[in-house]
Amino acid sequence: MDEFRDAALGFPAALFTAALVVVVAFWLLVLLGAADHGGFHGHVHVPAHGHAGSGGSARTGAQGIGGVPVTVVASLLITIAWFTSFTGSVLVRRSGASGVARTALDLGVLTAALLLAWGLTRLLVRRLRALFPDHPPPSRLDFIGLTCTIRTGSVSGRFGQAEVAAQDGSTAVVQVRQHGRDAFGSGSTALLYAYDEEGEFFWVAPYDPALDPRTAG
Repeated sequence: MDEFRDAALGFPAALFTAALVVVVAFWLLVLLGAADHGGFHGHVHVPAHGHAGSGGSARTGAQGIGGVPVTVVASLLITIAWFTSFTGSVLVRRSGASGVARTALDLGVLTAALLLAWGLTRLLVRRLRALFPDHPPPSRLDFIGLTCTIRTGSVSGRFGQAEVAAQDGSTAVVQVRQHGRDAFGSGSTALLYAYDEEGEFFWVAPYDPALDPRTAG
């Protein structure tokens, strides 16, 4: 038992032991429903047509670990690296090497652990991609064309807030503005017809549900 404890807490396995504890704790929280396995910025995306135009996401996609949640990728890397370095450390200790030879073997184990973790993670990610279909991240532009409920007493060219329901049923409070002088009161319905990226608000217009052909009887 002491041999395994020393290997886990010694170099090089100790470099991954603390991270492995975090990984185990995280997945226990996932099993208990207290955390989301797709957290930590969601998926590692694979760039379209292989061109790197999105920073880190493009680089990781080109390197073969895209298409699954980043938590899964990190967990695989850490777990494989720890297990490999732990196994190698046990073998090095049993070899009886010491001094420079021991240091060289430990460094070799660390290098092998990193390379093996990277290679196996890439291989496993390819198998797992089918379980994690890549959906584009939600965008405020998805709200354009939807109706909203005004939540302020009025809406002007400089002030206004409204609540809008997304296609998935979730709701959000957004900033709204109008070009004209239409009377918008709290609880009235309006149409989001454009988005101002610089000001981060939506332009709204009056909306009458009775005039919507989709709701006509």
